[in-house]
Amino acid sequence: MFIDQATITVKAGDGGNGAVSFHREKYINAGGPDGGDGGKGGDVIFVVDKNLNTLTDFRYKRKYTAENGQNGGSRNCTGRSGKDLIVKVPEGTIVREAESGRIMADLSGEEKVVIAKGGKGGAGNQHFATPTRQIPRFAKPGVPGEGFTLNLELKLLADVGLVGFPNVGKSTLISVVSKAKPKIANYHFTTLAPILGVVSLDYERTFVVADIPGLVEGASEGVGLGHDFLRHIDRCRLIVHLVDVSGIEGRDPKEDFEKINYELKNFDEELSLRPQIVVGNKCDIASKEQIDDFRAYIEEKGLSFFPISAASASGTKELVQVIYDTLSKLPPMKHYEADYQRPVFDPSQSRSFEITKEDEVYYVEASWLEPILMTVNMDDYESLQYFQRVLRESGIIDRLEEMGVQEGDTVDIFGFRFEFVH
Repeated sequence: MFIDQATITVKAGDGGNGAVSFHREKYINAGGPDGGDGGKGGDVIFVVDKNLNTLTDFRYKRKYTAENGQNGGSRNCTGRSGKDLIVKVPEGTIVREAESGRIMADLSGEEKVVIAKGGKGGAGNQHFATPTRQIPRFAKPGVPGEGFTLNLELKLLADVGLVGFPNVGKSTLISVVSKAKPKIANYHFTTLAPILGVVSLDYERTFVVADIPGLVEGASEGVGLGHDFLRHIDRCRLIVHLVDVSGIEGRDPKEDFEKINYELKNFDEELSLRPQIVVGNKCDIASKEQIDDFRAYIEEKGLSFFPISAASASGTKELVQVIYDTLSKLPPMKHYEADYQRPVFDPSQSRSFEITKEDEVYYVEASWLEPILMTVNMDDYESLQYFQRVLRESGIIDRLEEMGVQEGDTVDIFGFRFEFVH
């Protein structure tokens, strides 16, 4: 099954917590703090796998999570960093942040792209020893890793987009000029997925052509299958428009030409400006008058016209040479630049909180405070002092006082209750 769109969630690993530990050794009474730092969380990294040509796997697995960093240990041992998670995608995959729709990466090359960064490990208590605080009984928690909901979109990497109505001979042409072997039959919608073929003039001169299937009138508005595949023309540097000049199926080749170009323009205005070569197929069963009439019609529009018969390979070699010569004069394939901006760290926002009062109890809600609370030793005076400084510096105590908190009133922080003391 050919799938070219998918939505997934990714979560980088959280950093490990710093350790609270003190050196213990025979004959050494006060070895001092030796709590190690937490390990860094694993990143979520996207890489291209050229053996993949569809996003099918992402329809069945939608959540991707990297490993968390380990907590720090005693004897200044740093926790092990979490393993990076490698996510393989087909070449040409565009990664967008779902909420904003902005591009995070265009996976069109060999480079690896870090989509979600792992959190930094927390500092162990060894870092908080001072001449006046020689036995710190607290450490810092690890930083959470980044998490995103992503929209994946596959846009095939092809130099040439082969377009035209069903049954005009696109599959036959691509099978003749390349090693691609699509299913070919005399009925509409034979091709249900874009077909890529590598065309080689010799060992050094090659280009990639994509057979874009299912274009019919109304495709740009969702009729038929064409709307699903029009996106794959987006990167093509050149459009080769195949038309059945014989009219063997009762269609007017001029009307076919105009209808397909309308669908391209209606889908994306820029596509109508893309360089285009018009190829008249089935010339072996068309009359000379039909060919000459259509040639004149196309050349009046300033476009090049080439008559061929894909079934007998007549004229295909000359067409391939013309396509290669045209491509050599065109700019490189379109690449999407990332425009997603990671949120700038704002200390004032990171320390946001909300305080409510119910039944004479002040409830403090602050998601950033919970991991800090977990590292505080409530039986240790210096650790409590550290916690009080966090509450004071974040503005929580000032806010409690503005709300009228009195000596001895109860304050609740994530289920931990204590009496307020000035």
